[in-house]
Amino acid sequence: MRIGDGLAPRRGVRAAVLACAVLLLCSGGVAFAEPDAPIAARASAAARESPNGSRLVDAVQGPGRVLELTVYSAAMGRPIAVEVLPAADDSRPAPVLYLLNGIDGGTETGKWSDGGNWLTKTDAARFFADQQVTVVMPVGGGGTLFADWRADDPVLGRQRWGTFLTAELPAIIDSAFHGTGANAIAGPSMASSAVFRLALAAPGRFRAIGSYSGCVRTSDPLGQAIVAAMVVGQRGDPRNLWGPLDDPAWAANDPYLHVAELRDTTVYVSTGTGQAGPLDTLDGPGINANPLKLLDQLTVGGMLDGITAACTAQLRERLRELNIPATVDERPTGTHSWGYWQQDLHNSWPLFRAALGG
Repeated sequence: MRIGDGLAPRRGVRAAVLACAVLLLCSGGVAFAEPDAPIAARASAAARESPNGSRLVDAVQGPGRVLELTVYSAAMGRPIAVEVLPAADDSRPAPVLYLLNGIDGGTETGKWSDGGNWLTKTDAARFFADQQVTVVMPVGGGGTLFADWRADDPVLGRQRWGTFLTAELPAIIDSAFHGTGANAIAGPSMASSAVFRLALAAPGRFRAIGSYSGCVRTSDPLGQAIVAAMVVGQRGDPRNLWGPLDDPAWAANDPYLHVAELRDTTVYVSTGTGQAGPLDTLDGPGINANPLKLLDQLTVGGMLDGITAACTAQLRERLRELNIPATVDERPTGTHSWGYWQQDLHNSWPLFRAALGG
């Protein structure tokens, strides 16, 4: 529906990375590895430390096409794991698609292969194999809404994901992977409002956003209850996010209230209704013929997308009222699950590709 008008052995790679780093330090400038050097070595040689103090710490070849980066965030004072699928031709410039994860940030252990995320739950690695786009997937941030929190949390610590994703990480990625400066960002569930918020916080940084199965409005009673549930679910205190519920910061960080500022951004929003759909079966994605998994998907997943369906309808009307072009895909069935989000990624990619310059 259209609204408006619109993953080489690890030791060898580490040795190459170390050699490049030594060359870089000794030359006082940027060391460029040979074109046929492993992509991990070339990325480490090219990436500069950002003026804000963030830097690429390590780059290791993972399984398949996955490149496993460790990026130090100066804003959060700690290293962040970032998984990258290099562009089909990594010697040429390419735009960047950032894919955020859901409620647990893609893992509860800090290692992407142990969690539910774009690499373990979807065909993202295969889908983008022939696409001239660098796909970047940060790991972590569970229960943070990928926001800059006003106060450090006793359990979750310092959270400055907004700064990391808009000011620290993009400069490193563009330097290491020949970025064109054109970016898009998408994510499901918890990330669904974050993509809006990040685009609003950094005008021009993201040409397109994709919001899958989420509630973008976060300052009304339902939105506040949903945010609080996500934060408390990860043992955090919502008051350290935007203050007490009557604090103006809640409204200031509510994308629903400020969506008019995204008039020139390509927007894709999707949701199911919570009713059982074609992927909600014993042979559906991730179910593996396990009736307990299916039951969870039908009950919990059904309830969640029932809620996001109402939120999406509200957002659709808001977009229509403001005459803001957006694609809103309200599926007649479907639950809060990775199989549908894979479909959403496939469906939104043509729009993103066009916005990124073809």
